[in-house]
Amino acid sequence: MKQWILAATAALACASGLVVPMAAHAQAFPAHGVKIVVPFPPGGTTDILARLLASELGTRWGQTVVVENRAGASGTIFSEQLAHMPADGYTLMLTATHHVINPGLYKGTLKYNTRTDFTPIAQVAAVPNVLVVHPSFPAKTVQELIQYAKANPDKVNFGSSGTGGANHLSGELFNSMAGVKMVHVPYKGAAPALNDLLGGQIPVMFDSVPGVLQHIRAGKLRALGVTSLKRSATLPDVPTIDEAGLKGFEATAWFGLYAPGNMAPELKQKLSTDVLQALQSPRVKPQFLEQGAEPGTMTQPQFAAFVNAELDKWAKVIADANVKID
Repeated sequence: MKQWILAATAALACASGLVVPMAAHAQAFPAHGVKIVVPFPPGGTTDILARLLASELGTRWGQTVVVENRAGASGTIFSEQLAHMPADGYTLMLTATHHVINPGLYKGTLKYNTRTDFTPIAQVAAVPNVLVVHPSFPAKTVQELIQYAKANPDKVNFGSSGTGGANHLSGELFNSMAGVKMVHVPYKGAAPALNDLLGGQIPVMFDSVPGVLQHIRAGKLRALGVTSLKRSATLPDVPTIDEAGLKGFEATAWFGLYAPGNMAPELKQKLSTDVLQALQSPRVKPQFLEQGAEPGTMTQPQFAAFVNAELDKWAKVIADANVKID
């Protein structure tokens, strides 16, 4: 009997020994420098937000947090690399809405599973797009645009930064939900599309609030509605498309932090908590708001559920609109 008790005690001690190091590892993290990879070129919104977050996390952790840019194929090249890295928290990826759009665009060709090969850590920020029209365009409200587009099928063009981008798919979601047929005109980047919108060559565009704010304020563009479910703090007088009558419409550009899949729960929770605290810090939050970006507040489980819902939503939009990448 005594031997059985000793054996049971030893087994329990071994089992406990398996659990304690995992929790201790999360508490000790990070023991050395951390890398946040942005899978886009430097200078864009994703890169700016990553550097602001990295600076704050470095201060909080007492470790160097560097940002590295590894651009290519709408973020899919580094995503594939991250999917096969250790889930130890030392290499993270901060990327944009492309991450949940790409599976629908490159169906069957991606060498990773977006649902299972990554650990969603936190939504870092959300930036609403805004539906804008040239001042010469007759529609002054969302409902007037819908009525005009229904009366003129295939005659209203909307521009975008390129096929499959967030502003293109915002327009396709609008088409689907409003039952209209505006024609997509892809450009090689947001700047040339915006130039043609300002010049009156195209009448309609969905673009980020920071990208068109100065033109709205100068009267060079008319804002009909923002694409988030709540009004933009920088455009408080512009209704959401949802409240303007297209119920349930939401198509924000958002940015998320990811780690490789199968991360230990304790480490996942620590990373999420630390990032959310950093986003609400007096140093980071005002700088995000200056960029027109609302810092994220979702818990880790909420963000994981949000990512899955976005994957479903954009896959349907892409399929319904028959979007093809050349």
